[in-house]
Amino acid sequence: MGVGLIVVDAEGRVLLGRRIKAGEDPSWCLPGGHVEAGETIEQAAAREAEEEAGIDGTKPEVFAIGVQTTGSGVTAGAVATWPGTPPEVREPDVLESWGWYDPAALPEPLYPPSAMSLATWRGLPPPAGWRVYPVAAS
Repeated sequence: MGVGLIVVDAEGRVLLGRRIKAGEDPSWCLPGGHVEAGETIEQAAAREAEEEAGIDGTKPEVFAIGVQTTGSGVTAGAVATWPGTPPEVREPDVLESWGWYDPAALPEPLYPPSAMSLATWRGLPPPAGWRVYPVAAS
């Protein structure tokens, strides 16, 4: 299972990275990655934000689980308020840059799991090939 973390700044913009991973077409993605054994989805989201973008201190809240209907991917969407640490590229073999974007004018193409999380968070239907299961707020 993976997780994508929507980090939202004080202006309502979201953090996206320019993904340049070898073997994939370039795209835009949220901080995220695999949930490791023994950690919660929230812990994984916070860890990935720190590992990929140097952002420490997020307090992620999971809002949905997305399942690919045309593959085997399962991704949790989580959201957190930006704690103020400037993002930095920490995995240059995967990510070229980080930037802040208006949710109504996102760059394309989005990495598919990120597209699912962002659409669901915005209250839009998920992209084709995804089924989304909302998670009740705690």
